[in-house]
Amino acid sequence: MANNGDSIKITNSVSGNATILALGKAFPQQLVMQDYLVDGFFKSTNCTDHELKQKLTRLCKTTTVKTRYVVMSEEILKNYPELATEGLPTVKQRLDISNKAVTQMAIDASLSCVKVWGRPLSSITHLVYVSSSEARFPGGDLHLARGLGLKPDVCRIMLAFTGCSGGVAGLRVAKDLAENNPGSRVLLATSETTIVGFRPPSAQRPYDLVGVALFGDGAGAVILGADPVPGVEKPLFELTSAIQQYLPDTEKTIDGRLTEEGIKFQLGRELPQVIESHVEEFCKKMLKDTVCSGAEYNDLFWAVHPGGPAILSKVEGRLQLKPDKLSASRDALRDFGNASSNTIVYVLENLVEESKKKREKGEEDSKWGLILAFGPGITFEGILTRNLVC
Repeated sequence: MANNGDSIKITNSVSGNATILALGKAFPQQLVMQDYLVDGFFKSTNCTDHELKQKLTRLCKTTTVKTRYVVMSEEILKNYPELATEGLPTVKQRLDISNKAVTQMAIDASLSCVKVWGRPLSSITHLVYVSSSEARFPGGDLHLARGLGLKPDVCRIMLAFTGCSGGVAGLRVAKDLAENNPGSRVLLATSETTIVGFRPPSAQRPYDLVGVALFGDGAGAVILGADPVPGVEKPLFELTSAIQQYLPDTEKTIDGRLTEEGIKFQLGRELPQVIESHVEEFCKKMLKDTVCSGAEYNDLFWAVHPGGPAILSKVEGRLQLKPDKLSASRDALRDFGNASSNTIVYVLENLVEESKKKREKGEEDSKWGLILAFGPGITFEGILTRNLVC
């Protein structure tokens, strides 16, 4: 990659830019082992279609997912058997379950994050809440603020139905809030569940099986602020610049609609190829006229939302990344599945652990990197980031 000339000079001290001060996560109680998912899913939905069962078995092997957490349980299906019945109007039941679940998971993730941060909840001045799994008003941002006991004058904003790019979009919004409100501390919380889209298998909807094999539930949380307090706050990443871009005429590639039966969701088969065709141009745009404008891609660290193994492979191939460059993303996919907006938090946690291990061994780690995600639109989100752990 050629050097584009002028660069932004950034010193080793963090000044003015937003930093990630703590990370946290939470999950529902139901742990799903991928090896046992197929039999359990077909039993719970009373489906005997052998061909569909074979297809799901193949998909489960190709996703590389090993474990996931889900809200759906035997108890829920016992109380709401209509959720496993084709064609019934169940959106009210689904949202009743989902609204409660995402709020509780967001509370748990936030409390975990605040505990790591080490400062009181009263220090939170702004709240950014991200979810594509609920529909109500007041929105989940208010329910989360009340559940945490945040002050009534905390400034709230909610990002809804941003899908897999929502976590990075939330970081971008939280970054702007932190940098433009001196002394502020922003809590970003993401929370998602697949229960709004849970449906029995159908030969008319074979693409539904991709979601069954890939997606998981959970929540993530991040504390952000500019100018960390020395000796009190321990910044993990500095968020230097952020951009967003959508690709015209691709809005049908990731398609979701709220119906009387819940959310009907479909991923176009061309999604990995579309991302592959545009990811390098987007990365060049992020790096242009920055301190990293002349960097090789393999000199950077990469926090990429793991939408699926095919997407990661396409990004890796197009950018000619070494296999270990996407290990944090692949490990998050393996352990939690694609948990939509939450997953980037899990990827960042993996990167922190990787950096700590390298530091303990005296190994050199990448100081600069990119946070990437791809969502409905198709929308690309990206943040140029400095690793403060290494």
